[in-house]
Amino acid sequence: MASASIDSSPLPTPSLRRRLNSLKAPVNISLPSLPLSSSRCRTSLLIVCSSTSLNSKGTPASEEKRKILREKYGLDPNDFISQPNQRSRRRGAEEGRGKTPEVSHRTTHKLLQVLGGKARRKKLLSPKGMDVRPMMEVVRGAAFDILQVAGGCPASLRSGRWLDLYSGTGSVGIEAMSRGCSEAHFVEMDPWVISEVLRPNLEWTGFLDVSVIHTLRVENFLERAEMSLGKVEPFDYISVTPPYTAVNYCTLMEQLGKCPLVGEDCFILVEYPLKTSMAESCGHLVKIADRRFGRTNLLIYGPSWALKKRKSDRLLLD
Repeated sequence: MASASIDSSPLPTPSLRRRLNSLKAPVNISLPSLPLSSSRCRTSLLIVCSSTSLNSKGTPASEEKRKILREKYGLDPNDFISQPNQRSRRRGAEEGRGKTPEVSHRTTHKLLQVLGGKARRKKLLSPKGMDVRPMMEVVRGAAFDILQVAGGCPASLRSGRWLDLYSGTGSVGIEAMSRGCSEAHFVEMDPWVISEVLRPNLEWTGFLDVSVIHTLRVENFLERAEMSLGKVEPFDYISVTPPYTAVNYCTLMEQLGKCPLVGEDCFILVEYPLKTSMAESCGHLVKIADRRFGRTNLLIYGPSWALKKRKSDRLLLD
């Protein structure tokens, strides 16, 4: 029996369909037709290469040629819709993941507390990490003990207005209102600290209604006060607890000494690091106390009458 040759157009196998799917436009076609036995049938080879030219209609010429080629060999053009390469898609996804910015989540904890007065033992929020460094409780307690004695009332703080510069958690100003101050102003430049730490602390201790928060840099706050031409009301107490490496203490204290915010009988509390030279006076105020607590120093300026009273109290104790 003579073998019959097959001359009809061959049907593409799945592998051939995938090759057609990944190629763009025809360049060379080789479609050999081989005589086969009746029991076996071998498919032909179809080679398609890519091109990116455009026709007169503005559509890619490769797409039109590919359609004609498929129809010529009895193929359905809809079976060969171009799909992006799997490896390219995976690489793009990896690149996209690499470009996603890392969001650092700031959190808080309750390690501080009010030491005396109406809000005594109430816990205060503070940020985790070293971006905000609140005054140590031992330093805060010693500072208010000195202020109460210097003001002539060892049991409580002399009533007045408090200005908390570089307030952070607000622990110093809150301590002041708890011990007798009528109001407090807080100067803090970090919006997150204000919304997540300072304001919640004021609400929790019940002093939000008698507090004012200024969201700006301390230097700008003092400059605005100097340009106010006497329209600002001076404060009775000012606390200065800046980040150690972020300020020049000599420049800061010189600016504060000329500022109209410093009242006639004002007390200024300054926390500063070791090996820092501090002046003996700040404007019309004199140095009342200068103590060391580990790597932290506490300096208090006040009116001259407070220094004389402090010396006389020491003589009575001796």
